[in-house]
Amino acid sequence: MAEVRKEKDSLGHVEVPARAYYGAQTARAVDNYPISGMRAHPLLIRALGMVKAAAAQANKELGLVEPERADAILQAAREVIDGKWDPEFVVDIFQAGAGVSLHMNTNEVLANRANEVLGGKLGEYDRVHPNDHVNYGQSTNDVFPTAMRVGALLALETLYPVLESLAASCEKKAKEFDGIMKSGRTHMQDAVPIRLGQEFAAYAVAIRKANKSIHHASDSLRELGLGGSAVGTGINTHPDYRVKAIANLAKLSGQKLVPAEDMCWAMESNACMAEVSAALRGLALEVIRISNDLRLLSSGPNTGLAEIFLPSLQPGSSIMPGKINPVMPELAAMVSFQVIGNDTAVAYAVQAGQLELNVMMPTMAYNVMQSITILANMLRQFDRYCIAGITANEARCKMYAQSTVSLATALNPYIGYAKAAEIVKESVATGRSIIELAREKKLLSEKEIAEILDPVRMTEPQYPLDAAKHRDEVKAKA
Repeated sequence: MAEVRKEKDSLGHVEVPARAYYGAQTARAVDNYPISGMRAHPLLIRALGMVKAAAAQANKELGLVEPERADAILQAAREVIDGKWDPEFVVDIFQAGAGVSLHMNTNEVLANRANEVLGGKLGEYDRVHPNDHVNYGQSTNDVFPTAMRVGALLALETLYPVLESLAASCEKKAKEFDGIMKSGRTHMQDAVPIRLGQEFAAYAVAIRKANKSIHHASDSLRELGLGGSAVGTGINTHPDYRVKAIANLAKLSGQKLVPAEDMCWAMESNACMAEVSAALRGLALEVIRISNDLRLLSSGPNTGLAEIFLPSLQPGSSIMPGKINPVMPELAAMVSFQVIGNDTAVAYAVQAGQLELNVMMPTMAYNVMQSITILANMLRQFDRYCIAGITANEARCKMYAQSTVSLATALNPYIGYAKAAEIVKESVATGRSIIELAREKKLLSEKEIAEILDPVRMTEPQYPLDAAKHRDEVKAKA
């Protein structure tokens, strides 16, 4: 059997693995919550280490924790920030409300490591105690929401450059495809011509706007309730602790952080997590839309639209030889569906607060940080292995541009909507092009056909200066 040590907490004695840096309360949580097998996000662990380091430094400066103890806690916290003790954070993501179990997991790891630094043994807390020293002036109720916000800010730093790169790739394709005409489609039916480059330029705008929305939403994470202690009143904290601790945390994290204008509000409300999650959902919705477009535009190769070619990444069928599937757009959609589901969980959690505390924070933390991580990882691959390698089927695009019955739209100012509609009906019935029919019916001169029905001209605003005069002439002839 594995070696164990016995520790005692307020409920009695508990067996803990002998070499574990966590303690009794963590061991209880491991037994109580064997739910998913999933552990806290690494950046949440880093953020918890930062909060504890910021608090220890403040308490040291204020003379509330002896310098030797505080320095040992600071060393242990720096090691947590560096990821050295990640395996010791063993509490399931589904756990007791408010994150008490993960918070105590943090306190116990830091206390045991600090005791070790001071020459003590694991499980003997006479030098550094998890509650009395590591957690001095703190509560789960102000530590966990603070770490959750800082962790989300740190995670978002991994997403922003990915979005910038993706938007730039779309803009590059927009320039590459700017001269390629194709048919637009609305209601999945023929519409007026559009340049393939215009479609990709619009994708870039969508990604940049989503990025801007996420940046804006993230600002709400910067207002912290650290120092509010149990219910936001600041009980058992020094009057200067709050400002010092948050300043220390800002320096450690590299993030702009400020004390909340009202600590009770900061304890009760986690609306900032809903705001960030909603912005991530907005990005996911745009990604789904773009991925659906790419699947349609690349459909075929012989029986679909086939206006673009996606990179061939892997065989697409176990039975159909040579089949290649749009795997990256499919991946993009599936990850985005998960983000939308995560946002629903966050929304339910954020509205579930009661009186002085919302205890559903572990759900918020996990889902927001998972959404950021999977979006960043997926979009990095989507950019590299899909967008960057897209090529155009120029011949197919040109054929559709010349075939769309909505070329007749350009005739409206000259021959009127009703007459143009008749030409469309005849084109659909006979398979003959709009240009061919306009020429045959002598509705326009060759020069006018070349100018008015030029698909390139139709993709930019044009004012038909002599349209009214021409329309009157057509009516007079009729």
